[in-house]
Amino acid sequence: MDKNSIIGFVLIALIFIGFTSFEANRGRKIAEAQAQADSIALAEKLAWEAEHPVTDRVQVVEQHNVYKDSSIELASKAAAEIIALENDKLKVEFTTKGAQPYSVNVKDYYNYDSTALYIFKPGQAEYSISVYAGEYIHTKDFTFTVVENTDSTVVMRLPFSNGGYIEQKYVLLKDSYRVNNYLSFVGLDGVIPRNVSVFDIDYNITVPRMEKGYKNEVQYSKLNYYFEGDKKPEEVGRGRSGSERVDSKLSWFAFQQQFFSAIFRAPQQYSSGEMSINFFPENDPDHNLMACNAKMRSEFSASQNTTIPFEFYFGPNHYQTLKSYDHNYEKIIPLGGSLVGWFTKYAIIPMFNFFSRFIESFGLIILLMTLVIKLVVFPFTYKSFASSAKMSALKPELDKINAKYPNSDNQQEMMKKQQATMNLYKRAGVSPMGGCLPMLFTFPILWAMFRFFPASIELRQQSFLWCDDLSAYDSIIDYGTKLPILGDHLSLFALLMAVTMWLYSKMTMSSQPNANDPSAASMRFMSLWMMPIMMFFICNSLSAALSYYYLLSQLISIVQTWAIRKSIKPEVVLAKLKENEGKPIPKSKWQQRLEEAQKLQEKQMREQQKRYR
Repeated sequence: MDKNSIIGFVLIALIFIGFTSFEANRGRKIAEAQAQADSIALAEKLAWEAEHPVTDRVQVVEQHNVYKDSSIELASKAAAEIIALENDKLKVEFTTKGAQPYSVNVKDYYNYDSTALYIFKPGQAEYSISVYAGEYIHTKDFTFTVVENTDSTVVMRLPFSNGGYIEQKYVLLKDSYRVNNYLSFVGLDGVIPRNVSVFDIDYNITVPRMEKGYKNEVQYSKLNYYFEGDKKPEEVGRGRSGSERVDSKLSWFAFQQQFFSAIFRAPQQYSSGEMSINFFPENDPDHNLMACNAKMRSEFSASQNTTIPFEFYFGPNHYQTLKSYDHNYEKIIPLGGSLVGWFTKYAIIPMFNFFSRFIESFGLIILLMTLVIKLVVFPFTYKSFASSAKMSALKPELDKINAKYPNSDNQQEMMKKQQATMNLYKRAGVSPMGGCLPMLFTFPILWAMFRFFPASIELRQQSFLWCDDLSAYDSIIDYGTKLPILGDHLSLFALLMAVTMWLYSKMTMSSQPNANDPSAASMRFMSLWMMPIMMFFICNSLSAALSYYYLLSQLISIVQTWAIRKSIKPEVVLAKLKENEGKPIPKSKWQQRLEEAQKLQEKQMREQQKRYR
């Protein structure tokens, strides 16, 4: 750097320091002047109040009304009160400020730390109606007057000077999680212009955390919205913040936590809407899970008295409970796709409910369900394991074929090797595709269980062995700090599941004919090591019931494999092979097509060789 550059940098630094000092000085002087002005204003205000009585002050204030209508101007300044409706399932508090729900306590459930469970806590919700009535009215800004209050009903009104009013009526149904809401515009045809045909609804709630594991709770929390007549609702979120704008009619939307939901339905449908869900970080000081927002639009007729019905559902994501409302609410529960969802709905859930009638231990129920599922698929499992055992018995014969055709680079020789292997399997009565059948049946079952257990509220806070909540992860060691991938705990069920998966892979791979084939080394490594390790890390933070089910499934498979192998005698397989030796081999259509393809390929190779000679 030359001398001129150094001088330039020094000058720039001096100018910067001087300017900063000047601005700081100037800021202090402005602050001092403002403080002095505030003190003078306060003194003048106190002196004015001492000289003027209260009645004079009211007159002055009235000259600065915010709203044209004197009645709603008074309502904007009135004090609010809290009113509660309660049944055996819910306690819903309402505030007259905005005539809206203030808090919702689900009485027959508790948070993981045993505190009262709230869909939203006091003051953590907003339900406001916005309509143009000569000026924009947002009901959240006004205190309504209570005109009726019984054990199950509260009616609140916002009166206008012409005698008309906006009314909010809430009815908490007996032994239900539903709150009916009736919004009425009465006598406002001269206040609301005739060309106003819509009003807006702002519905926002903050949902607190309720479960043990943040990661699992976030993963199964989302926003749903439903179009009338559709098979299932659309969803936004599922562990990630998101938003959606809908410009067509929709029936309801749901802010869904892992096990509880706030659903808001319009029987006459919303004309459009914009919804969003935003997740709080795990270390949120207020222990909140997500902020949910919806701005919906509805149509009405302002020229006559109008009542628009709405319905709130505040309660658990329990399949039968949601289904009982007959609005497809149960579709928010993640049961899998068409095939997996069908299996879960018509097999897993009924079986689970059946065992729950007679058995209290959910750990035992999962064991019985696993046994039933294994018993149902056993015929296919037996076929697969028997095929694998027979192929193991044929290993000496396969070694002879491999020795006869050692050149894997020669395509023609490889085709002959494949043909000889297929003929060997055919003589011995072995189906090489037999091992694929159980996978076709067990994979949908495994996926169904993967979706069912973490979303099953029946398992919530149910203990078994060392696990205190089967719907969350079990932890035998808590580190107190987060480790990469592993998290802040160690799940024993996930660890045992990974060990049994390793043992099962070891058992099945040792019996395969190509166990020592170097070309299959990568596949062996994946099955023997990578899959168990990956499954451990995946399940370490998931539902303990899921890891427990996978553990039981692997243990039962190990026992079945051992028993079937004992029943398959290698000498019997070899005897059958010898008996069929020399006999014509019946060929399937697939084998015939394969041979034709091989012959065609051989012919093409011979023609190519002739050209190059």
